[in-house]
Amino acid sequence: MKLLLVSDRESEYLWDYYQPGRLADIDLILSCGDLNAHYLSFLVTMGAVPLLYVHGNHDKNYIRTPPEGCECIEDKLVTVKGLRILGLGGCIQYNGGPHQYTEEQMARRIRRLRFQLWKAGGVDIVLTHAPAQGYGDGEDRAHRGFACMLDLIDQYHPHYLIHGHVHASYVADLVREHTRGETTIINAYERYLLEWPDGGTAQEKRKRIPLF
Repeated sequence: MKLLLVSDRESEYLWDYYQPGRLADIDLILSCGDLNAHYLSFLVTMGAVPLLYVHGNHDKNYIRTPPEGCECIEDKLVTVKGLRILGLGGCIQYNGGPHQYTEEQMARRIRRLRFQLWKAGGVDIVLTHAPAQGYGDGEDRAHRGFACMLDLIDQYHPHYLIHGHVHASYVADLVREHTRGETTIINAYERYLLEWPDGGTAQEKRKRIPLF
């Protein structure tokens, strides 16, 4: 199964210069935010597959014009094509704008999801906008990652945490992948193709976890 990950910058290859068939082998599209709503609507139309998204800190226009045909999974755990996917958009609070959270506010959002995580028996993919602290985040205040996401990783051991927010233009030789324990952390800037092994991998690795 192939997952297309997108974030922060619209890909000219997939939009301006799109050619029929380029999304033919994609099974699921995940957006980490800060993308034009019309771009997401275009991808879901051309790909004819589910597109799930969370908000970036520049997605205030989604209130008036949300991406058509796409599903927002903010503060939800959904199961799509056998994958349990948790959505936590937004970034660290730095100027009081929309979709910005303090460390404690983000930690509270995660705590509120514990019942959904327990009911689902865990999570396969955590979809965020901001990175986890120390794993691909920036040094400036606006691009600092959340420490509470490290606790989420350590407790629930998702296969992947997928984020955006840190652009390739911000960091020389941007490292797209990091690892913490059993979790691979991926920066989805612009576009990234992720292959999920076939054969029910997600279901086979599910474990019932304690609620607290």
